[in-house]
Amino acid sequence: MRAKHPGSVVIISSPSGGGKTSICRRLLSRARRRHGWTFSVSYTTRRTRVGERNGREYFFVSDEKFEQLARSGFFAEHFHVHTHRYGTPRRPLEQVLRNGGVMILDVDVQGAFKLRKEYPDAVTIFILPPSVRELRRRLRQRGTETVEQLAIRFENARREMKLYRKFEYVVVNQALDLAVQQVLAIIGAHGCRVDKVDKEQMQTITG
Repeated sequence: MRAKHPGSVVIISSPSGGGKTSICRRLLSRARRRHGWTFSVSYTTRRTRVGERNGREYFFVSDEKFEQLARSGFFAEHFHVHTHRYGTPRRPLEQVLRNGGVMILDVDVQGAFKLRKEYPDAVTIFILPPSVRELRRRLRQRGTETVEQLAIRFENARREMKLYRKFEYVVVNQALDLAVQQVLAIIGAHGCRVDKVDKEQMQTITG
């Protein structure tokens, strides 16, 4: 049976080091998962990092497998970033929209723009670091890239920071707890927009 209230797609994007992944992890508490909140696990061709697990942070696949999936229409969007490929599987998104849940997507700027075209009703939130200096510090602190890879990420991130105007909402991630609360407030408020509320319910209330 189709859900009376369609689900929500929430696109959270940022430059590398902005903190979108940390925010997404905080959003998906056990209580919210019980109420239909879920996380879109992307596919990537990059190698796993220390502490990552296949199927949790990403599905890690070969270039050949990724290309096969892309040609079959498996992805809602896919793109190259930082010398690797990333893709968002389509089926989980469609299931959440049918079932009335909330799908959180942690994607780069390119992916966010492509997904917005596929899902124009999606909530789009851009996460900014408090400064370029802090961005550089966060990227260095991760210690997951070579000097050359780090330079590419930093230059890309500086360029992407200027694209915040293309999103509906922007959150400056200076303190993680505050940033999470701001994102939750955005998601809640978005569902109260006049064009989002249930028309039958409003007719019952207003007569």
